[in-house]
Amino acid sequence: MKKLNILVGCEESQTICIEFRKLGCNAFSCDLQDCSGGHPEWHYKMDIFKAIDLKFWDLIILLPPCTAIAVSGNRTYAIGKPKYNERIKAIKWTQELWDFAIRSCKYVLMENPVGCLNTMGNFPKPQYIQPWQFGHGETKKTGLWLYNLPNLKYGNIVKGRENIIWKIPPSKERSKLRSKTYIGIAQAIANQYNEFLISND
Repeated sequence: MKKLNILVGCEESQTICIEFRKLGCNAFSCDLQDCSGGHPEWHYKMDIFKAIDLKFWDLIILLPPCTAIAVSGNRTYAIGKPKYNERIKAIKWTQELWDFAIRSCKYVLMENPVGCLNTMGNFPKPQYIQPWQFGHGETKKTGLWLYNLPNLKYGNIVKGRENIIWKIPPSKERSKLRSKTYIGIAQAIANQYNEFLISND
């Protein structure tokens, strides 16, 4: 059986990359930052557009920066606010990345918190998921934009459902901590889409 080539773009944590590696996939993370997941040998420290062009990818997963796009930033980035132009630039860059990825690969997944992509961009309707559907007693409504992929199935529903993300205190690492993928979601993505790709090879 051939090893699937998986690219996880804009992921310095390597959370999803590592889960695919556990399944025997030829997975790589990519980010302009050094990786914090402990496997630099699986990390492309480079522009994501260039990484997409490196080789044939069976699946591309995109985790674009969400600070300017998410609704949580509306006080700063909404129309009429000081950084509205940064929101426009972020949406344009994310749109270009999505369009480039779906031209380059048959299967693409993009993850981002609730934001303005679907009101200000040209994206398909996303599937929305919550961490508490994947074993974490927390809330963080997150969109999955899927290209030629089925919806992600959930089954490990837990109680609790606390909004821990909002309680992370200000720090240099706050943005990185807020954007890290929950391990339960990463495992579901790796397990389900690895099986899907193998069965559709």
